[in-house]
Amino acid sequence: MADRLTRDGALDRLRAVSDEIVDRVTKVLPAWVVREVGRIGEAWAEASGASVEWEPAANDAATAVSDRVCADLRVLFASEPEAMQHTPLEVVRTAVDEPTAVLAALRIPPVDRDEFATRSWPDDRYGLTPVTLADLGDPDLGPLLLAWGMAKAAALRGDDDG
Repeated sequence: MADRLTRDGALDRLRAVSDEIVDRVTKVLPAWVVREVGRIGEAWAEASGASVEWEPAANDAATAVSDRVCADLRVLFASEPEAMQHTPLEVVRTAVDEPTAVLAALRIPPVDRDEFATRSWPDDRYGLTPVTLADLGDPDLGPLLLAWGMAKAAALRGDDDG
């Protein structure tokens, strides 16, 4: 049977995993924004025969999204575990706002989405919402979300006695 972490040990683990999530999201989120806007923009251009100049707006959005989402993650991670009302994945999922605005400004129509996606993310007209953190392009982010949840749970139940 594994030894239980003290609260301090669990908080140290939670901080370490949180820092790793922010570092990795900072590295991959801008490229994800550009890739997703490009995926939809190029598909629309091919299907419609229209010329779509998506790259400048996507690059601008990538910087804004990364700055905003990473700042929001830092705010989440600075909170005491008892006060954390969201998960890192919920914060990262807000990254669809700016690419959605770029695509809408380009007058690209919404894409068809399945019933689950439509019900789960009604405002995501372009099917951009990452299902997991790994969908951002870093396969190690998926397991980090699990590690974060386990570290948070350990901090919430950690023994103060040591």
